[in-house]
Order: sequence, then structure tokens, then C-alpha cells
Amino acid sequence: MANVEKSIDVDVPIRQAYDQWTQFESFPQFMNGVERITQLDDRHTHWVTKIGGVEREFDAEITEQHPDERVAWKSTDGKSHAGVVTFHKISDTTTRVMVQIDWEPEGVVEKVGAAVGVDDRQISADVKKFKEFIESRGTETGAWRGDVPREG
Repeated sequence: MANVEKSIDVDVPIRQAYDQWTQFESFPQFMNGVERITQLDDRHTHWVTKIGGVEREFDAEITEQHPDERVAWKSTDGKSHAGVVTFHKISDTTTRVMVQIDWEPEGVVEKVGAAVGVDDRQISADVKKFKEFIESRGTETGAWRGDVPREG
């Protein structure tokens, strides 16, 4: 299982950073590896990714979501992919965004890519682009403030 953990401080209030992260369909604007995300309902999304030249499609379920705190998800279609993003108030105008993603590389290309850190560099670049995206906009593109309790 490959694991990537990254954090970045963004110069926006926690609510703005969180609200933007709930707009999954905007991810391709700041995540190079994400081609498209379709929000199916409050808890389900369909992802199309292309990382290290490998294209994948999978469905994911939001497993836990609490406004201004965290969004967690896992794949539901057999591909092993899960993640969590947490939001930490540093000040009234600065938020630390922490991203953790776990996934199972498939095939030689993905396994080699994970071994040499391609996924690690990709997530590093993506969190920096999120910072630039949210700071340059002045406001979030939308928000979903619903709460999804952790099951089990």
C-alpha cells in the first residue's frame, strides 16, 4: 500500500479552505492527476485520474465529513484508494490543510512510480496548487456544510 502525507498552510480562514475542498468537481483546476470528478450525491463521487501515465476510474464514498474539520473518503469499486483531509486553524486568516492518501499501486508502472516517489511529488505539487487556487480567488467556488458521521 502506498501512502502520501502532505500539509500546507493557506492564507485563508478555515471555513473558506474547507468549503472549497467540498467542491470536488473543482479538483481538476488544482490537481494535475485528476481529470474529472462527478458528484453523484452528498456521499458519492466518480473519479477519473491519470497519474504517472496511468488512467483509473473509480467510485468513492465520503465516509466522514465534519464542517471545518475533516473530509474522509474511500473507493467503493474494488480499487484500493482512501484518503482524509483535515483542516487546522492556525489563525483567523491562516489554515493548515493536511492530506493523507493511501492507495494500492497496480501494475508495473504504478508500482515503480510509487517506489520512486512519483505520487509523493504529485501530491506535493497539488497541495501547492490548492494554496495558489484558494488564495488567488478571494472566495470559495461553493460549499457543502453537511455532516457525515463515521459509521461503525
